[in-house]
Amino acid sequence: MKFRAVGMIVLASAALLGGCAYPAPYPVYGPPAVAQRTEYGVVEAIDMYRDGGGAPIGLGAIIGGVAGGIVGHQFGGGTGNTVATIAGALGGAAVGHEVQKSNARDRYRVIVRLDSGGTVALDQVGQGELRVGDRVRLVNNRVYRY
Repeated sequence: MKFRAVGMIVLASAALLGGCAYPAPYPVYGPPAVAQRTEYGVVEAIDMYRDGGGAPIGLGAIIGGVAGGIVGHQFGGGTGNTVATIAGALGGAAVGHEVQKSNARDRYRVIVRLDSGGTVALDQVGQGELRVGDRVRLVNNRVYRY
C-alpha cells in the first residue's frame, strides 16, 4: 500500500509540473517559396498560327451536309422530298463549315533570343503588345515587355 501511495504522488507531481512547462515555439511555415526563373532577351520573331482541333479541313461541312440531308429527307414526299433533302444537305454543309471555322483560333508564338545566347519559343504571352526587336523579360516561361 505504501508503494501505491508513493506511485500516485510521483504521478500527480509529474502531471502538475508538466502542465506548468512552457512549450517551445514552433517555427511558423508560410506558403512554400517558389523559385522564379527570370531571363532577359530580345524578340526575334512572332509567328501566327491557327490553333484548331486537328480535324481535316472540310470535315465540318461534310458532317453537316450528311446530317442536314438526313433531316431534310424526313419532310415532304416525291419531288418535295428530294428538294428538302438537297436543301437540308446544303444548309447543313454551310452550318458545319461555319462551326468548324469558329473552333479555330489565331495564336502567337514568340521567338526570343536570350542574353545568354539561347533561343526560346513561347506560346504564352504576358501583358502588353510585343513587336520584333522589343526587349523582354521571361518569368516562368511567360514573356513580358521590359
